[in-house]
Amino acid sequence: MRIRVGILAKLFAWYLLACLIFYGTILSLFVHIKELGRISEDIANRNYRISTASKKMIDTLWWMAENQKKYDLLKKEEYKQYFAEGQREYESNLFEILWLGAGGGAENPWEGLWREYQENSASVKEQADAEHPDVPWLKEELINEWVEKIQKARAANEQQIESMVKRLEGEGRIAVEWGVVGVSASLVIGLFGVIGLSLGMIRPLHELRRGIKSVSRSGVTAPIRIHSNDEFGELAGAFNDMATRITEEERMRSDFISMLSHEIRTPLTSIRESVNLIAEEVMGAINEKQRRFLLIASTELERITTLLNHLMQISRLEAGAVEIHLRAMDLGEFVQGAISRLIPVAEAKDISIRSQIASGIAPQFFGDPDNLQQVLLNLLGNAIKFSPYGSEILVSVRKEDSAKAPFLMFSVTDTGPGIPDAEQSLVFHKYYRASGVRDEVDGVGLGLSISKHIVEAHGGEIGVSSVPGEGSTFSFTLPLRKE
Repeated sequence: MRIRVGILAKLFAWYLLACLIFYGTILSLFVHIKELGRISEDIANRNYRISTASKKMIDTLWWMAENQKKYDLLKKEEYKQYFAEGQREYESNLFEILWLGAGGGAENPWEGLWREYQENSASVKEQADAEHPDVPWLKEELINEWVEKIQKARAANEQQIESMVKRLEGEGRIAVEWGVVGVSASLVIGLFGVIGLSLGMIRPLHELRRGIKSVSRSGVTAPIRIHSNDEFGELAGAFNDMATRITEEERMRSDFISMLSHEIRTPLTSIRESVNLIAEEVMGAINEKQRRFLLIASTELERITTLLNHLMQISRLEAGAVEIHLRAMDLGEFVQGAISRLIPVAEAKDISIRSQIASGIAPQFFGDPDNLQQVLLNLLGNAIKFSPYGSEILVSVRKEDSAKAPFLMFSVTDTGPGIPDAEQSLVFHKYYRASGVRDEVDGVGLGLSISKHIVEAHGGEIGVSSVPGEGSTFSFTLPLRKE
């Protein structure tokens, strides 16, 4: 069973994916920025303070040693006070380093210094209580040893700062990379999502438009291809169902018309022959009134016969049963032959027909004489039918070049009422008649449809250009063949 995924579900899925990437990027940046803050805080609040305090301890030790020497030499109490102040500052800096948790591990140099400092202080106090005033408070060897230990611990702290700075740079680089990757992924996903959704909508719409245009232009209702299971797929299925029903109904209508034409033609032929026999007085003499009515009946029978012939012809053309026999034709004779046949009809409306064949065109071309003559007669007949009294119709022929092959362009131009733009694509459909002349001119709308099938069977195209109120130009093309 095929699961239906609608357009709304696709939009939601794309939106959800974009949100996951976006918020995933934000979360990654948040974690890395938090780590950057922690490392920066450690460096600023711990390692730099340890480095500063350790430097002060070294300076304090040298200052204490200097005051001790001065006291031993001058025996002034103020140097002893200076020594005590340095001692307190040394203790304060050492306490600060221990409070910051410097060193770490089993061998903490700062704790070792603190223990040595306490042991030395206790020893000095005991000796002072024993009244040995000449005993130094800090031996020079001990000061040098402590300074060396502090410098080693300070160097280790500097290495730790350098390591943390490198780590800080690494975390910053990773944060930037993840940010760029996340933003790029969001942009790419967004772009491809928009393109994918747009194509998923535009392609079915193009297919639907193509199917609708095929119906409006040629009446062909071929199924459209839309491989999707969303609302467009349902719309395509509905359109294809409609196309199938229209095609089936059109086939049934064509079969019915073809059958009806065949069934009517035989009795119609009998009626026409009977009317002719009576009109020719084979059955006896008739008066003028009877002759007039028989002439009207004969004319109407001829019109019905022509209509039936057109219906049968369009059925054969649609079924592809009419073969085109190409022969060499004289261009001038072809055009003048069609004009000559319709001159009496044109003169009845005082309409002149003028031909114009461009220079440089070979006098011969290939085509089916009977069928092409019918096409030109249909176009000229329509031009005469719709042109006003006293106007002129132009039949022109010119040669055109295209990328595929050269062709002849036949055009019939009139000065009739013209055809509205909305109806120009419909005039070649079966039974279609322009809205402005349906009640004024006889016909069932088969001539142009028959002409279209004949021209396309020759490999050409037929079309119309018209301006309402200024007239129309019907044109058809025939490819130039060498043989």
